[in-house]
Amino acid sequence: MKKIQILGTGCPKCEKLAEAAEKAAKELGIEFEIEKVKDITEIMNFGVMMTPALAVDGKVKISGKVPSVDEIKGYLSANEECCSDKNSCDINCAPNKNSCDCGGCC
Repeated sequence: MKKIQILGTGCPKCEKLAEAAEKAAKELGIEFEIEKVKDITEIMNFGVMMTPALAVDGKVKISGKVPSVDEIKGYLSANEECCSDKNSCDINCAPNKNSCDCGGCC
C-alpha cells in the first residue's frame, strides 16, 4: 500500500493537491492511504520549505506547486513496473541522468 502524504497547512492549494493525488491513485487502481501533514515542525522535518508538497512512502517528490494528475501518477508508479523487469530500465534501474527523477524509468 502506498502512503501518500500531503504536506501543507490546509490552504486551497494543499486541498487541490490532496484531491489530485487521490484521483491519480484511484486511476492507477493502487491501494493507498492519504495523510495530511499540517504541523509546521513535522513538515520542516521532511526538509520542505515551500508548500504544498507531496511525499510518497515518506519521500518528498515535489514541493511548492500542485502537479498535474499525470505527474502524480508518475510519482506513484515510478520504479514499480520497470524494476520488476531489469531489461526495461536504463542501467538496471540506476538513475538516468536525463530522467525526471523517476529512478531511470524514463
